[in-house]
Amino acid sequence: MTYPDSIAAKFSAAGHGPLLAVIPAWNEEATVGEVISRLQKTVGCDIIVVDDASTDRTAEIARKAGALVLTLVTRLGAWGAMQAGLRYGLRHGYRCAVTLDSDGQHLPETIPEMLDSVLNNQAEAVIGACPQRGSTARHIAWAFFRTITGLRYEDLTSGLRIYGYRAMKLLASRQATILDYQDLGVLMLLRKANIRVTEVPVMMKQRQTGKSRIFNSWFTVFFYMLHSFILCIAKAEKHVEIIHE
Repeated sequence: MTYPDSIAAKFSAAGHGPLLAVIPAWNEEATVGEVISRLQKTVGCDIIVVDDASTDRTAEIARKAGALVLTLVTRLGAWGAMQAGLRYGLRHGYRCAVTLDSDGQHLPETIPEMLDSVLNNQAEAVIGACPQRGSTARHIAWAFFRTITGLRYEDLTSGLRIYGYRAMKLLASRQATILDYQDLGVLMLLRKANIRVTEVPVMMKQRQTGKSRIFNSWFTVFFYMLHSFILCIAKAEKHVEIIHE
């Protein structure tokens, strides 16, 4: 439940509707509780954790921390879990969603400034950008995809984002279902649908546990780049219907 006098309540009162935080999680029992607690204190929005068939206590800890938990019976991956959360939000009347990771990298304290871009009608989708983070492999991948896609965002892979109503509808649609790596594919879909996107500089922490599934070795980086390159070609040839309210 949204907290009275919270940033989320003020956001809703300004005419943007209720705000939902969507957190996909797979085996993040060590960090998910703290992420939820900081979101409650900083933003005060409703929170759904999409438990991607975890084998640890992620779902239990998330519930105890105060989040609604949607448990998937089989692993869908980061984007499948994210899309499930967005679909839930639309079906329950939410018109704006914050997405963030469950590993503690994304700081809830940066979300209010990102929301200002929506409040000021500057954007329908907002990226929390931290271009100084990451390895050499990450920056090589970013440079490659800026070249082949024409996207000029500083941080192409940030999962800290805000999606307004039109963006939520587009990303919950069937045409967005095949996106295994949601970061780049989402930005391409948003561009084709003429949805205004902006970046807001933010700080991020290092992962507290585990490692990146994409940028942990040159092999995984190569696979990511190959997969995303094929996606870029496919999306360039496919018309995306503009979503209207």
